[in-house]
Amino acid sequence: MENNFILREKKDSVGIITINRPEVRNALNKEAWYQLREAFAVFDADDEVRVIIVTGAGDKAFIAGADLNVLKVRTSVETFNGKNQQIVTDIEMTSKPTIAMVNGFCLGGGLEVAMACDIRIASDDSKFGQTELNVGFLPGCGGTQRLPRLVGLSKAKELIFTGKLISAQEAEKIGLVNQVVPKSELLAETLKMAESIAAKSSIILKIAKAVVNRGYESDLASGLQAELLGQSLAFSTDDRMEGINAFLEKREPKFTGK
Repeated sequence: MENNFILREKKDSVGIITINRPEVRNALNKEAWYQLREAFAVFDADDEVRVIIVTGAGDKAFIAGADLNVLKVRTSVETFNGKNQQIVTDIEMTSKPTIAMVNGFCLGGGLEVAMACDIRIASDDSKFGQTELNVGFLPGCGGTQRLPRLVGLSKAKELIFTGKLISAQEAEKIGLVNQVVPKSELLAETLKMAESIAAKSSIILKIAKAVVNRGYESDLASGLQAELLGQSLAFSTDDRMEGINAFLEKREPKFTGK
């Protein structure tokens, strides 16, 4: 489905969202931001979709950041409203597993979108950067908060303060990227991981994601309590019994999401 700046398609149980502004390296203007949130919401509500992939059109960029022509006229009051930051948070709060398939430049707001996803897979020629300070402002969609959580405080400060670009290989080394693959294999490898995840119980995936996310932002005792509650909820599902029976009977499970 085409929705102006966003393409949506389904491959079996995998939903694919493509930012479709290749002429500006998929930079996000106001309409693209809102349509991106809508695309995630549509797939999150679609019971046929178990995993969501987001990528950029073409092979030059995932998202090269926000559209500077828009930021040039944005006021401080509009900025303080935090609408784009909330959109990225909404992406992070998507109940289903999400994968950023990074194909090229992943800069500024684009890196912030990628970091809001659960997993990041990059082509070997990709470049990453939290580049806002290069043009006189700060990351405003979670970059100052999510980047330290992923790569550590000192490295995050280095990347934010310098605004430099790093290779996919360095991004993988510091924990910003889960996997780097040859450019020609990016889609196939991303779909391979997505399909592996989609084969699991959809309800258990949602529980697992919620428990990991909530626990990570809390103390250990609270996280362990969340895990216990999540495990107890899992034991109330039909899929729990199906998974155990399938293993004991040496067959593939047939999960129903119930």
